[in-house]
Amino acid sequence: MSNPDTGRKTGTAAGPALTLGLRQNLAQFMLLVAVNALVGGTLGQERTVLPLLADQVFHLDLYTSALTYILAFGLAKAGTNYFAGTLSDRYGRKPVLIAGWLIAVPVPLLLILGPSWGWIVAANVILGISQGLTWSTTVVMKMDLVGPSRRGLAMGLNEAAGYLGVAGTALATGYIAASYGLRPGPFLLGAAYIALGLGLSVFAVKETRGHARLEAASHMAAHAGAHGELSNREIFTLTSFRDKSLSSVSQAGMVNNLNDGLAWGLFPLLFAAAGLSIEKIGILAAVYPAVWGAAQLVTGAMSDRYGRKWLIVGGMLVQAVALGMVAFGTGFGIWLAAAILLGLGTAMVYPTLLAAIGDVAHPEWRARSVGIYRLWRDGGFAVGALLAGILADAFGIPAAVAVVGALTALSGILVAVRMRGSDHVITTEGDPGIKSLP
Repeated sequence: MSNPDTGRKTGTAAGPALTLGLRQNLAQFMLLVAVNALVGGTLGQERTVLPLLADQVFHLDLYTSALTYILAFGLAKAGTNYFAGTLSDRYGRKPVLIAGWLIAVPVPLLLILGPSWGWIVAANVILGISQGLTWSTTVVMKMDLVGPSRRGLAMGLNEAAGYLGVAGTALATGYIAASYGLRPGPFLLGAAYIALGLGLSVFAVKETRGHARLEAASHMAAHAGAHGELSNREIFTLTSFRDKSLSSVSQAGMVNNLNDGLAWGLFPLLFAAAGLSIEKIGILAAVYPAVWGAAQLVTGAMSDRYGRKWLIVGGMLVQAVALGMVAFGTGFGIWLAAAILLGLGTAMVYPTLLAAIGDVAHPEWRARSVGIYRLWRDGGFAVGALLAGILADAFGIPAAVAVVGALTALSGILVAVRMRGSDHVITTEGDPGIKSLP
C-alpha cells in the first residue's frame, strides 16, 4: 500500500510493515547517525597525532615514508568498500557492520604499543578494512530506510555525523597529546569509540535489506542499461566507466579524497614547520572536518531541491581555491580561512556524490554500486599519499598542495562537461524521481 504522506509500506501477518521515509524510520535512522559518528571518531584519533608521531617519535625523514600509513589505509579501505557492498547484498547489512567493528578492536593497541613504524602501518591496514565495512554499511542502511524522497538529506546527516566525529576527535586528541604526550592518551579515546560502536551495532541496530527490496518494487531505471538484473562485472563497468553520471561521480570522489589525504598527511607537518604549536595544529586539523561535517546538514538537503551536478562542480572549484590559499599563504589566520573554505567545498561535494549514486543505481545493486564508488573514492587516499609524498620530497609541501589544487579544479570541470544534470528530478508530490533517459 502506498501513501504520499506516510511513505511506502509493506507487511505480512508474519511481521510488521516496512515503511520507507525519514520520519517513519527516524529512531533507527538517528541510531545509525550516532553509530557513524563513532566510526568517524575512530578515524579522527589519527588526524592530529599520527603525522607528529612519524616526525617526533619515529624520526622519518622523507614525506613519502611518513605518508605510508595513509597509503596503507587508503588501499585497504578502498578494496574493502567493494566487498562491503557485495557482502551486504548477499548476507545483510547488520552482519557486515558488526564485522567491521570487531576488526577495529586491535587498532588502538597497535597504535599505542607499536615499537616501529611498520606497526603503525599495519594498524592502518586494519583500520582501513574496518572503516570500509562500517562506513559503507551505514551509508547503505540510511539509503535503504529513507527511500528516494530525502536521499540527499540522509547522506548529509550521515556524512555530517561521521566528519563531526572526525573533527571533534582530532581536536580532543590534539589537547590530550599536548597535555599527556602523543601516546597512549589520544588512542584510548579511539578504544572507547570502538567498544560503544560495537555494542550499539550488536544490540540496537536492525537489518534494513528489506527496505531496499521494497523500494526496488517500484524503482524506475535511469536508462535501459541500469535495470535490476546486472552482474557484478556489469555493475562495476557501469559505475566506473560507462554511465556518464556514475563515472563522473566516481572520479570526483577519488580526487576529493586525494586532496583529503594530502590534508591529513602533510598539513600538520607544514604547520609544524612554520612554528605553530600542537594546540594550533589541532585546531586547524579539526576546523576543516568540522566545517565539512556541519555544512553537510545543509548541502545534502540542497542537493535534493536544486540537483546534484552544479553543487558538485562548485564544491570541487571551492576546494581548489582553498588548496591554493594553503600553498601560497602563511600564518595561522590565512590557514584557518583556507581550512574553513576547504571544509565548505568538501561539504558541497561529499553527500551529493553519494546521493547521485543512489539516484541512478537500482536498489537491487545499489549497495554494490556504492561500494564501487567508494572503492574509487577512497583509492584517492592512496593516490594522494603517494603523489603528495613524491612531490613534497622533490619540490616541498607548498608545491605538492598547489598541484593537487590544480587536479581538483580539473576534476570539477570534467563533472561539468560529462555528468548528466537530469537524473534527479522533483515530482509534483515533492518527491525526487528518476527520469528514463535515452
